[in-house]
Amino acid sequence: MAVHVTRQEVVAILTLDRQAVLNALSFAMLREIGASIDQVAQSDARALIVIGAGPKAFCAGADIKELRGRSLLEQKRGAELGQSVFAKLDALPIPSIAVINGHAFGGGLELAMACTFRLAARQAKVGLPEIKLGLIPGYGGTQRLPRLVGEARALDIIMTGRTVDAEEAFRLGLVNRLIDGNPLDAGIGFAHEFTGFSLPILGFARAAVHRAAQLPLSEGLKTEAELSTLAYRTADAEEGMAAFVEKRKPDFRDA
Repeated sequence: MAVHVTRQEVVAILTLDRQAVLNALSFAMLREIGASIDQVAQSDARALIVIGAGPKAFCAGADIKELRGRSLLEQKRGAELGQSVFAKLDALPIPSIAVINGHAFGGGLELAMACTFRLAARQAKVGLPEIKLGLIPGYGGTQRLPRLVGEARALDIIMTGRTVDAEEAFRLGLVNRLIDGNPLDAGIGFAHEFTGFSLPILGFARAAVHRAAQLPLSEGLKTEAELSTLAYRTADAEEGMAAFVEKRKPDFRDA
């Protein structure tokens, strides 16, 4: 198996493990990732970390050897497979965190961008180099990157195929935080910043922010009003407000 799922308390950890090829994504591995995400979705985990095995790479991208000699229909189905697997991260009812512990290129960066959050070790390097192969990103890169960094910066990265270091990725908003020390420990520490909150309320917040990139401001504000009203109807909202008034820590029950 090239994908392993483990647990550390309430955090599920999905590890990409094809170290001989820098954790490159074969089609079989994509299917394993999809099945693993489904497994996590059915568990009681409160966050998912995605990380690469070994010290060199998060994921070097697609396995190029598998992409040659295929019919156009096969190529399209391959792109749709990658997109559908990564879309599972958007649909996951818990937040996901890509811990970019090394190189994240092509499909590897596309996988990271599909996660809710991205943390990067300071030595990490990312990019979408498909243009250098006479290709363009096919697992969501042309759609998710502009939503994260804006159209102009996305075109710069995609049309030059250049490598972006961790510092620049942080400045661009492509990664949320830079991390030092053990990458997995940093990811788990970050996860614990929100795993104690109400999962339904976290879901409302994610949904509202996602809609901001898809709707005019007036429509987005309507969505926010609707979701914030739904939040008030939860038992967790009542508990949170009561705890504030009573000056104690809230006991959220995901209800």
